[in-house]
Amino acid sequence: MTTRTVLITGSTSGIGLGIARSFARAKYNIIFNGLEKNGSELAAGIANEFQVGHLYSPANALDSNQLRTMVDEGLQKFKHIDVLINNCGIQHVAPIENFPDDKWADILRINLTSAFILTKALLKPMKENKFGRIINVASAHGLFASEYKSAYVAAKHGILGLTKVTALEGAPFNINCNAICPGYVRTPLVDGQIRDQAKSHDISESEVIPRVILQKQAVKKFVPIELIGKLALLLADEQSATL
Repeated sequence: MTTRTVLITGSTSGIGLGIARSFARAKYNIIFNGLEKNGSELAAGIANEFQVGHLYSPANALDSNQLRTMVDEGLQKFKHIDVLINNCGIQHVAPIENFPDDKWADILRINLTSAFILTKALLKPMKENKFGRIINVASAHGLFASEYKSAYVAAKHGILGLTKVTALEGAPFNINCNAICPGYVRTPLVDGQIRDQAKSHDISESEVIPRVILQKQAVKKFVPIELIGKLALLLADEQSATL
């Protein structure tokens, strides 16, 4: 059986890193991507731990050409990329009237447009292979909204729209596309939100977690990263064509 290859953006920290570990444990080749200074070492460490093939790319999600180069390098090394997980994202918290234009543009570019660029780059080779799984890590904020997160909520709603269109276009070719919409996961990104929300609401960081961060969640706990990894593996499975 051919070893499957997965490309995961933002996979050197947070949710993406957890997903990468899950796929490495399942013996996928991993194309890591991230801007952490020790990203190459992190990627090599996981690949060595689970004895899987890997490639590390520092492609910046703001740069479409870098994203396309990452795909080309992955295809050159592994000959096929079977699973794409669009996970990279940034956040900024501020009221709309104070929200910087450049932050808005960067969040839309990283959280939404990068997923479009990579999906576009991989649909043709996935069609040729008659197999593809595209997983977009959206958010509960793709379904609902919170104050002070205009760009993030707009991007996550947008990625759900992209997911639906991709699913329809890919279905005849055994390419499915799903979105995972987790609540809060304790990651460096969320730690930054906790700090920002404390400033916006003028309360302490310890108060932000129950009063703001987890207030709208039915289960008042952070979502385990491992759970998201397991769900991504299910969606990537060969038997998941009708999901």
